[in-house]
Parts: sequence; structure tokens; C-alpha cells
Amino acid sequence: MEIELQEIRDFLAGVPPFDELPDETLDSLPEQLEIRYLRRGETFPPKGAGAALWLPRSGAIELRDAAGRLLARIGEGATIDDCLAPPPRPTGEAIEDSLLYCLPCAALRRLGEHYPTLERHFSISPRERMRRALETAGQDPIGIDDDLGAEVATLLKHPPVTIDASASIQQAAQRMSEERVSSLLVMRNECLAGIVTDSDLRRRVVAPGRDPGEPVGEIVSSDVHSIPPDASLMRAMLTMTRLRVHHLPVIDGDGRLLGLLSDGDITRRQTINPVFLASDIARADSLDELIAASRALPELQLRLASANASARHIGESISCLTDAICRRLLELGEQRFGAPPAPYLWLAGGSQARGEQSAHSDQDNAMILSDATRADELPWFEDLARFVSDGLNACGYVYCPGDAMATNPEWRQPLATWRGYFDRWIGHPEPKALMLSSIFFDLKPIHGDESLFESLHAEVLEKTRANTIFIAHLTANALSHRPPLGFFRNFVLIHDGKHDDTLDIKHRGLAPIVDIARIVALAEGLAPIATDARLRAAMGSPSLSREMGRNLRDALEFIARLRFRHQARQIRAGVVPDNYLPPAELSQLERSHLKDAFRIIQSMQELLEHRYQVGRLG
Repeated sequence: MEIELQEIRDFLAGVPPFDELPDETLDSLPEQLEIRYLRRGETFPPKGAGAALWLPRSGAIELRDAAGRLLARIGEGATIDDCLAPPPRPTGEAIEDSLLYCLPCAALRRLGEHYPTLERHFSISPRERMRRALETAGQDPIGIDDDLGAEVATLLKHPPVTIDASASIQQAAQRMSEERVSSLLVMRNECLAGIVTDSDLRRRVVAPGRDPGEPVGEIVSSDVHSIPPDASLMRAMLTMTRLRVHHLPVIDGDGRLLGLLSDGDITRRQTINPVFLASDIARADSLDELIAASRALPELQLRLASANASARHIGESISCLTDAICRRLLELGEQRFGAPPAPYLWLAGGSQARGEQSAHSDQDNAMILSDATRADELPWFEDLARFVSDGLNACGYVYCPGDAMATNPEWRQPLATWRGYFDRWIGHPEPKALMLSSIFFDLKPIHGDESLFESLHAEVLEKTRANTIFIAHLTANALSHRPPLGFFRNFVLIHDGKHDDTLDIKHRGLAPIVDIARIVALAEGLAPIATDARLRAAMGSPSLSREMGRNLRDALEFIARLRFRHQARQIRAGVVPDNYLPPAELSQLERSHLKDAFRIIQSMQELLEHRYQVGRLG
């Protein structure tokens, strides 16, 4: 083979999906290509060129739509496919002197007939490419095996063992013996009434000499907490530890009882028996012990990423542990300062509230006080807020740069004041209110009187659902977080001297999807806070189609996995994890999938921009 053809062949061998073709086909491919040169500023496609698959070998091409808006910048190793593109074809110009290889559509079709992988690559939608990317996103092991990120449903091997509440205690004991189980789910009118365990039989029947002929419904533990089947094992373990229980019923979104999970099920599932951080946190009697437990969070994140856990479960697991640390600090604070002088509620904001944290994020929090709180009682809450915030900082959760913390008196207020805040933010959406939306429209109760939040949250959702002006302003503010359409080669927009030539994958990749999910949830008055849960809840509503909802969920998972894998590499190397992803960490195929994710985000942002006529806002 001539040297020039060999160079072309070697180049193609590194470009997906041609890299999957057999050697003999790669050897024959260079002769089917045309070579075109474009000077900087010349139009693309070249004059007289028909529809084709274009492969830039050097230089860069900028593509724009009919309205002149930037679609993409394409560099070496990427492709421009005119063969299946709907009219009008995207056009543009060379922004550098460029060398292009051109494969005619007829030749591409012939290849596709023999190699289905290649045909699928160029015919499937960005959504389908996203789905396939997620199937392989975690296949590069990082080094440790663990499965705390697995779903609870994977442990449910048998149907739930139940008994009616009207059955006798003796019948319940017989049923447990026959089924060889240590607990029964007690049902009343086809609804879960409670749980009875071996321990209940000993403590509540045998020890006090109770009549075994009484209905079993009289002795059940009725204060039952459940867990959804798609929750992670880590979340289940943390819930059991927090509630000091050993069993959790598993109930799906339709209220169906699927099974019963025990702490023994989780322990048996562990391939490696890690330190149970949740137990350490719950038993901690000092800040030093909490600091020691928090130091293991990066290692846990590494283990979960190594086990190919989904990004949703990694974020949920880390956030659950943060919740546990917050809760224990509040309990220690109440021990130090005495019982609360009035009802209050501590809330987490931002990524912690959404269950999307990575190890040792900064802290966002607030306090709602009872309207009955007296002025002379306020110092107690100030002392508690300082104690908890300082403790979180010592545990690695640095103070919020924007001072969105309960130590700030503005965010430590009675319920009536919080109602006033949200009324003003929603009714008069000024820049400060829009800036605060990413924190205070994403709140989750952590410790205290949750009724203080329940009514407030319901009122907020009712007001946002009815206020299109607020949603329009929220959309305009969110559009400042746009994906980097110019992402190509090693030029990824950041040139600040500290993170040169990197992609801020949190603020340029994840934040736009988080913003979109918040907008559609508030527009529909939906209660979920987590980004994935918001998208799922909004799918099929006027604000979000099912197709776009699936696309955004896939894009969210793919980008978040890239972020967690990047941070896992840093943790393994002993480097403090960050969100600045160097392009060198991405394969050519991952770059292609990332561009698909950016296109999905861009499409939804344009839809929202048009729907709320953002350009007309003053």
C-alpha cells in the first residue's frame, strides 16, 4: 500500500465506528475516499460537492443552521454526515485551513450492508446513541469491587410473606416457621399494616404472657417505613441505621408491596465488607469521630464508581451520608445547648437536597423556625447553626461561598418570613431571587419538625405552577448555563490560567439539565427535588414530552458518570477531586456521545426559550 494511503488507513482505524471494521476492509477504504482542501473562510460543503460523509483530517469546520446559529465545531476525528441529514443541510465555513476526507453516500451504504455496526452508528438518533453509551460507560474498571450502588430490587428473590391482621398470633408464628422467615408483613384491607418479627413475639407475647389467640394486628410494629425498589443498597442501609430498624418493606410507585429487605440481606450481598460509615456516624459522640468518618467518603465514591454503580446511586449514597452527618451534628448540638426552645426544621439545599453530591461538596442549608419563637429564644438557634456549620466545614463540607447557610440570619427565620420570601421571589423575580433558585427551590428536610416545610412547599408549588412570568424569568436565568457547542479537539472554553483546556463538566454539562428539570417541575407544580425524579414526574406533561424526558435522563446519567469517573481517577491518584475534565481523559467515542448529550440539552433549551418568549423579557 502506498505511504499516503497507509496514512489514511491508519487515520480511519482511530475514528469510530471505522475502528471496528476488519483489517481487509480498512485496507480497501482509502481508495474510496475523495480528498478536499478548504482554506480558512471558505464555505462548507465545498462547491459542487454532493451529499457525503465528511471526515476532517486537520483544521476545523464551523456549522450553522439556516438562522445562522452555531450548531457545532467539528475537528479531527469527528464526522459530518450529510447522507441522512434532513433538509436543509447544515452549512458553514472552515475556521482554519482544513483537509477533509469525503466518503460518498453510496459507498457508505454499501459498507452498512455488510457491517451492521457501522450502519447503526450513522442511522440511529442521538437518544439511541446515548442509550448505548450508558451500556458501556462504566466498563473501564478503576480498581475496587463493591456493589453498594446496586438497586434494592436485585435482592428481592421471593414474593413477600404476608398474613392478614385478623389472623391469630399463633397462626403468624406457624406461618413464619413454615416459610422459614424471621418476620411477616401484616396486611389489612390489602394495605400494609405493619411488621411482626421474632423479636416482637418474644417481647410482646411470650414475655408478658399474652394470649396467642389474639389477632396478630394487635402486636405489629405499625410505624413502618418503606423504600422504593430502585433505591440503592447504600440508601437502604443508611435508612435502617437512622431509624434503628432491621427490616424495610419494598413498595413501588403504585403502592404495590414487592418484598421485605433485611439488614442481613445487605450484609450477605457485600462482596467486600467496607466500614459501615452510617453506623459510625450514628454512634459518633464527638466532632472528631464525625471527621474521621467523613474522611472515608472519597474512598466510598471510588468504590461505587469502580463497581459501575449508576451516577444517580453514587450521588444518592454520598448525599445520604452527608444527611447522616448533618443529623448527628444537630443531635450533638441539642445535647450541648439543651432541648430546642421552640419547634424548628433544618433543611439541606442544592445538590445535597437533590441527592446529587460528590464527596465533600460545599454546604447549603437553612432553618425554618416556628412562628411562635420568641426573640429571647433566637440565640439558641444561632448557636446551633454555628455549631453545625462549623462541624460540617471541619468534616470537609466547606462554607458556602455565597453564604447560603443557616448561620446567615437571613436564612434562619420563622415560617411566616419564609412564606414572604417565596411570595416575593415568585411574584417579583429579580436577579437575586433567580440566583437563589438553585438552592432554595431545592430544599429537603433533614432534622426537626417537618410540618414546617410541608405546607410551605405545597404553597410554593401552587404559586409557581400558576405563574408563567416567574417561569419565564427562571428560564432566562437558566439559559446562562449553556453546553459548550464549541467543544472539539482540546479547546474546551476554559482558559483561566488554573484550569486551562478543560471542560467544567458540572456547570457546563450537568447544571443545564438540573435547571431544565427545576423549570419543568415548578411549571407543573411537581413535588420531587432530585433532577432525575423531576424529569420522570414531568414526562408526558405539557412542559416535557416523554421522548425529551428520556433523552434528558440519559444525557444526565452519561455526563454524571463521566464526572464521577474523572473524580475517581483523581481520588485514586491522591488528588483532590474537581469538576474540570481534561479532554485527554475521553476517548473519541466518548467525545462523540458527549456532543450528542450537548445537542439534546441545546434542543430543550431552545424549546423553553421559544415557549416562554425569553427574548421579550426586559
